[in-house]
Amino acid sequence: MDQQTNRKALAMFAGGCFWCMVTPFEEMPGILSVVSGYTGGHTENPTYEEVCSDATGHTEAVQIAYDPEVFSYERLLDIFWRQIDPTDPGGQFHDRGSSYRTGIYYYTEEQRQLAEASKAELQASGRFDKPIVTEIEPAGAFYPAEDYHQDYHKKNPFRYKMYRKGSGRDAFIASHWKMKKDQAELKKRLTPIQYEVTQNSGTERPFTGEFWDHEEEGIYVDIVSGEPLFSSKDKFDAGCGWPSFTKPLQKTAVTEHMDTTHNMVRVEVRSQEGDSHLGHVFDDGPNPTGLRYCINSAALRFVPKEKLEEEGYGQYRNLFE
Repeated sequence: MDQQTNRKALAMFAGGCFWCMVTPFEEMPGILSVVSGYTGGHTENPTYEEVCSDATGHTEAVQIAYDPEVFSYERLLDIFWRQIDPTDPGGQFHDRGSSYRTGIYYYTEEQRQLAEASKAELQASGRFDKPIVTEIEPAGAFYPAEDYHQDYHKKNPFRYKMYRKGSGRDAFIASHWKMKKDQAELKKRLTPIQYEVTQNSGTERPFTGEFWDHEEEGIYVDIVSGEPLFSSKDKFDAGCGWPSFTKPLQKTAVTEHMDTTHNMVRVEVRSQEGDSHLGHVFDDGPNPTGLRYCINSAALRFVPKEKLEEEGYGQYRNLFE
């Protein structure tokens, strides 16, 4: 495979445990593959045990094949920074040692320049009160990890979720990247039902929301933060009176929480960055997922396919081509 062509390019990132660096990138438009592996060391074809012992000099990494005409390298960098603690030189979260160090490994001079600029911008932003220490180095040999490490989150979903939470990664991301909300401003900007649903975990009455029977092509974004959540391609009529989807645009777009209110046991769905209450997810949906994301219209804003580029969601236009 060519490392750089008009329609396929490679990117490589190290962000601690590679299990956790797959889901932020996969399933995005233009992402062709995400492979877990090892890079940056002096041993050929290292094993997981050798890398974890810090004897090889390698770090856990992911190699991403992507279509640069659909998904830009700048967008990859933005996602990468939001997954890690870039100020930690000794590992990531509960995982310690050089095999868990962070890094951006560039394949082209353009990637190097973009990576350096993004690092400088992050440092200047004041988001972190310590220096950004993530290394930016030329991409060297990449060795795919053992098969059981590939798509680990799909093979061992429960253990993966428990590991992410227990490692401290999710808490760190939430504390540094969650949207800072001004409740007074939100009350002015949102309608009463939008505010009640998103901020107070309310529920609109069935068959009353704007999108329960909406059929236009496009994507649905968080009314509060604007982050992309669902596609019309995954919308279906569940007969329940609320917009229903088989899956989010990306797994990491939403978070799930146990909800025991109203004498029921349900799984609440919230947006990742805006932390808006969206609705609930049930296991009575159609194939291929078997899931039904039952979402309040009041939590959503619709962006038609004709306006995706104009409104900054151009990476999703190929969903409708």
